[in-house]
Amino acid sequence: MFHHGHHIFRRTGRLIVGPILLVLAAVPAQAETVNLTLLLVNDIDKMEGAGPRGGFARLAGVVEQERAKGGHLLYVHAGDTLSPSLMSGFDHGRHVIELLNIAPPDVFVPGNHEFDFGPDVFRQRMSEAKFPLFAANLQGPDGKPLPGFAATKVFEFGGVKVGVVGLAADDSQEKSSPGDLVLLPTVKTGIAEAGQLRKNGADLVIAVAHAARSKDRALFDSRAADVILSADDHDLNIFFDGKTLLAESKEQAEFVTAIDLAIDVEEENGRRSVTWWPNFRLIDTANVEPSAAAAAKTKELEAQLSKELDVAIGTTQTPLDSRRPTVRGGEAAIGNLIADAMRAAIGADIAIVNGGGIRGNKEYPAGTGLLRRDVLTELPFGNKTVLVEVTGATLLAALENGVAQVEEGAGRFPQVSGLTMQVDLKKPGGSRVVAVEVAGKPLDRQATYRLATNDFMLRGGDGYTMLAEGNVILGELDGTLLADHVMSYIAKAGTIAPKVEGRVKLVQ
Repeated sequence: MFHHGHHIFRRTGRLIVGPILLVLAAVPAQAETVNLTLLLVNDIDKMEGAGPRGGFARLAGVVEQERAKGGHLLYVHAGDTLSPSLMSGFDHGRHVIELLNIAPPDVFVPGNHEFDFGPDVFRQRMSEAKFPLFAANLQGPDGKPLPGFAATKVFEFGGVKVGVVGLAADDSQEKSSPGDLVLLPTVKTGIAEAGQLRKNGADLVIAVAHAARSKDRALFDSRAADVILSADDHDLNIFFDGKTLLAESKEQAEFVTAIDLAIDVEEENGRRSVTWWPNFRLIDTANVEPSAAAAAKTKELEAQLSKELDVAIGTTQTPLDSRRPTVRGGEAAIGNLIADAMRAAIGADIAIVNGGGIRGNKEYPAGTGLLRRDVLTELPFGNKTVLVEVTGATLLAALENGVAQVEEGAGRFPQVSGLTMQVDLKKPGGSRVVAVEVAGKPLDRQATYRLATNDFMLRGGDGYTMLAEGNVILGELDGTLLADHVMSYIAKAGTIAPKVEGRVKLVQ
């Protein structure tokens, strides 16, 4: 019959139309494929990016290019964007929202850095956003969701229901300054909300979580969501085991991860079954045409910033290295410089600053002339120098906390001045500090020391909760910007020569 029909079709074309329709009608409904592209960015705060790639103009370029294709697209920003950039020190992240509004995300979830300027600024910035805000685990002091925030949403793409749950950084209280805002546990909330989305008929569930690797893994292992789009670790990560997918897009939009999902929906006898398969496109933004509108806006903002920042303050005779593994993994010359400046500024015996507060992620060769811009790139958080009297026992507890998570590259690593310490990394966290000397004498647990630190650590940030036991002499309200102390210290010296000199000795 088929051969015969084919033969007729070649000769006449029309006769076959009837029979083909009959044949099609007899075939059961086929699976329908819906194509959906997920586009992920996370941890982007530097306006201009990192050299040849990254930045908001290139990010907007990617989004415009993907949207121009006209297919189904879900553009997700997984948080950490308002801070800590140079410009945010001046405008508390207003420019970031202006830039994101040019090519707005479909889903935005707050990271810990959204809270760096306190809850009022957070609410203000979020109200300026022209894009949907998600956080199932974020509540006001009254236990109610914040205005403008959704916990979840079901998006429809060609008949496929895609449920999205947003999970804000649940460690913001420790890492930032959310004030009276309440953050519920990411994993527990995520599992509960994903289950609810499935009950409500979602074919596919996506969790957008600003969360550390361990929480990503717990969400992954729970199988509550099909796709986890994460942030926070600055990893370029795609982890797919055939069933569940986890992705993270490094940082600064150096890469934007595009995941093209082919979603097959089959309806048979009223039963609906959904299968999907991902194709991964890592978009290296070095090859992307920046968005004209976002590039123009960036240029205008850069010009405003330059007037403030391009002022020379001094020269370093030694190389400085503020790369993340350097300042979080051991004594660093730039850490010594900052701690020395703090200690000198307020006449303290010792100073401790968290390596995670040093943010430039770059190298300065010997002989580099330093600008205000450089210091503010390194210290963008607007932290203040504070002075607190602590006992030797409290000081020891603080140092133990500082070296407890060296292997994880945690931000709490202590850059110090006025003391030397020996650390045994083979011992468990909490009992690693073998010896401490202050001004050449062994630490006395009963003695009192004047400690210079930053207001973030004094509030218990990065696990430094023991500092609350101290007697605060110069608090946050009276403190001066840490960056100003460092600028003054360099300017007064004219030339500086900090180096690694055995303040923190790590034994592997």
